[in-house]
Amino acid sequence: MDYGKVAYVGGGNMTRALAGGMLAAGYEPAHILISEPLAEHRDILARDLPGTVIREANEDVVREAECLVLAVKPQILCQVCRPLAPLVQETRPLVISIAAGVRSGDIETWLGGNLPVVRVMPNQPALLRLGISGLYANEHTSEHQRRAATNIISTTGPVVSLATEADIDTVTAVSGTGPAYFYLLVDMLVKTAVDLGLCYDDALALVLETARGAGEMAEQSGETMDSLIARVRSPGGTTAAAFDYLDSTDFRAIFGAAVVAARDRAVDLANDAHTAGKD
Repeated sequence: MDYGKVAYVGGGNMTRALAGGMLAAGYEPAHILISEPLAEHRDILARDLPGTVIREANEDVVREAECLVLAVKPQILCQVCRPLAPLVQETRPLVISIAAGVRSGDIETWLGGNLPVVRVMPNQPALLRLGISGLYANEHTSEHQRRAATNIISTTGPVVSLATEADIDTVTAVSGTGPAYFYLLVDMLVKTAVDLGLCYDDALALVLETARGAGEMAEQSGETMDSLIARVRSPGGTTAAAFDYLDSTDFRAIFGAAVVAARDRAVDLANDAHTAGKD
């Protein structure tokens, strides 16, 4: 797998995950370029990603890139993009953004316009190459470029191709935010188990292995979630007692509303970035 030189602007955790995934997949190290302003972070990148090209200035990696990955905080993406616009207009790379809540049209405008832009929403388990990402490509992106972006991102886990850019906001609420939902559930189960008398280490082991096993069952069984729940929820049993209580509190509606709130916040962030980019 090699799609020419891939430049990452920003040397944070997700860059390390993606670049590390590319190396593990056999990508030529010298074709991975990373810009990072902090010297100590550049040292860590050089240690963790041997053979890759690490530079201080964004321009020094962008000018060589056939693919440009924008991996900076969404709040500073506009100010990072605008100085790069003349160079990007000259080199015409495929642009991939992993910045949450910034629309492809704004990124394209900040970089001078008429560019292939792919938005990706990865999630935290990508750091272990166990992530999943949603991907949307704008109308300037060729099928070859979409495949290239998919193959790069898939080095950290599966990629779901999205039909509309609005779907990215839902992906943000479901899988981008999603790990925190599961961490919360783990935390609640562990704390309750400790309150009921188990030691912390035993409680954590029980909960984590249960979560791992349930995930595998959900993936491999081919059954609906209702069917899997019914297999555990014997009439009059302990699971039925737990679910009867949850249903009495309207837990499903509350949780659904929380996910919608996350989606709505993603939309708000995109609107804020669009407005700020006009200033």
